Amino acid sequence: MKLGSAVMVDFGLGEYITQYPSKRYPIYTRGNAGEVWPEVAYPLTITLTRVVGEQAAAKAAIKAGVISPKDILEGPSCFGGVFAGYMYLNLSFGRMIAVRTPGTTIEKSDATYYGSEQHAPEYIPHRDDRSLTASLKLIRYGWRMLNTTEISSLASDRDLVIEWQKRLPELLQSDNQKLVAALREIMEPAMNLFTNHLEITGQAGGAVQLLSTICEERFDDRSLALTLLGSLGDVDSAAPSFALWELGRKVAHDAKLTDLFNQGILGLEERLRNSYYASDFVEEFDTFLSEFGSRGPNEWETACDTWGTNPGSVLILIDRMREADPTKSPQLRTELLAKKRDRALSLARTELKGLGLWLFNKTFNAATLFSKARERSKTTIIDLIHVARLLSRELAHRTAEHRENSELIDLWFVLETELDDFIENPSSFDEKISDRKHVREELSKRTPPFIFEGNLPDPLLWPLRKEVNPKEFSALTVGDTLQGFGGCPGVTEGIARIVTDPSNPGSLGTGDILVAPLTDPSWTPLFVPAEAVVVDVGGQMSHAVIVSRELGMPCVVAVTNATQLIRDGSRIRVDGSSGEVIILDVPDK
Repeated sequence: MKLGSAVMVDFGLGEYITQYPSKRYPIYTRGNAGEVWPEVAYPLTITLTRVVGEQAAAKAAIKAGVISPKDILEGPSCFGGVFAGYMYLNLSFGRMIAVRTPGTTIEKSDATYYGSEQHAPEYIPHRDDRSLTASLKLIRYGWRMLNTTEISSLASDRDLVIEWQKRLPELLQSDNQKLVAALREIMEPAMNLFTNHLEITGQAGGAVQLLSTICEERFDDRSLALTLLGSLGDVDSAAPSFALWELGRKVAHDAKLTDLFNQGILGLEERLRNSYYASDFVEEFDTFLSEFGSRGPNEWETACDTWGTNPGSVLILIDRMREADPTKSPQLRTELLAKKRDRALSLARTELKGLGLWLFNKTFNAATLFSKARERSKTTIIDLIHVARLLSRELAHRTAEHRENSELIDLWFVLETELDDFIENPSSFDEKISDRKHVREELSKRTPPFIFEGNLPDPLLWPLRKEVNPKEFSALTVGDTLQGFGGCPGVTEGIARIVTDPSNPGSLGTGDILVAPLTDPSWTPLFVPAEAVVVDVGGQMSHAVIVSRELGMPCVVAVTNATQLIRDGSRIRVDGSSGEVIILDVPDK
């Protein structure tokens, strides 16, 4: 068994899925991984996809020339992995890549991909980190990146997903054995899509880093790169916000629809579908679900609901959107940001000449192309995952019918190697599933370390989420400053609203500042009515930064424990360039 293989281990709470950390690359981070996989992963998902992730990461890195097979002899944990149910990325491995990449630094790499630069241990050189061969290959790879004008894999990958979507109705009618076979079969195309996504992500990160470096060295303003990449248009992760805004405006401008929403979220979908006056709205709503139904909280996890499987979660967002100030229209915001971008781009080109201008133009075009492509390739993967989700849900429904007191979620507590036995005799797994459920519940109550080095700290010693120290709140006074990473330029002030669950935005309203632990696409609609976004974690390539740039709102990420340190209702100032969050006023207790 390779060191990185996923196995069941008892942490004192009972057995749960985990991997053993790499000894060669010992530092792991929740940075970025916490966005993609915020919750405790399920055993079935991990054991079904582990090989996919390992092979995709290896193929992408070897193709880029940054590693050779000897660099990853320990297996998948070289790239990252799941530890006590929580997903991590390998920061040490990322730092090795930074060392081998000409023109970058450990700090820039940490900030771009992980948002870990303020938390991670100091880099300690390893004799095998440097590789002249890898550096030369990366220069050649970077040259190809700068001269890329089209990414053909985007279209072919989309066609692949469409074929699976066409097969889905027939597959859902097949027997249990064929459903399991389809789940295993879909892993190979998933690996190919993920390989392409990782390759594009690496090039996007490289182009953005190079653009930031040019702005820093030639204009003494690293944050200028964020302005230059604002409001690019056709960014998949921002698209749901524009669609939801239109649905929200439709409700706001229609008295009958408003009345249906005013009666509360409970039973709202049924009221809408039974109302003659809401027929146009329902048609647009269903179109939204058809286009964006694969998106939602924890969308990489097939066990979790998405907007398509839980339409009520979308109505909650529309309900919040309908109350937004019309001036918060994402269309208006992007138009203003596009003008700022065009002015900044024109000024930069005016001040540069010769080779400097040539390199700037090449880098800007590459950063634009690959940043948009990264979001497109991610959407394509998510759509294929949704096919796997619907196949899994059908299997879960069938197996639940043969067990007393069963739940739909039970399927995901079975290992991939146990699937065949499970569908033959689901009841024989009752005790095993019950035990694993209990362990996952206990792990979910705890906050995993954001960074760990060497062995994973004992989960029994992780702080419980409910144990919040009130002294942390009182420590912040007027004038105190929290430092994060600037994600989108702009300075604004507003009331901080702490939101820990996108389906329960609390009192977040127009002009408020959203303060969140992390963000994935399910959070995106909450950005629209807000004045700015502050996030506990995240790097320059994080979801919050990309969407904020597209919507034209100040954003600061990697503000450690912002959701705990900033008291809800405080008035704060957010500087999206410097990364500073200043406390202006603190409400009475």
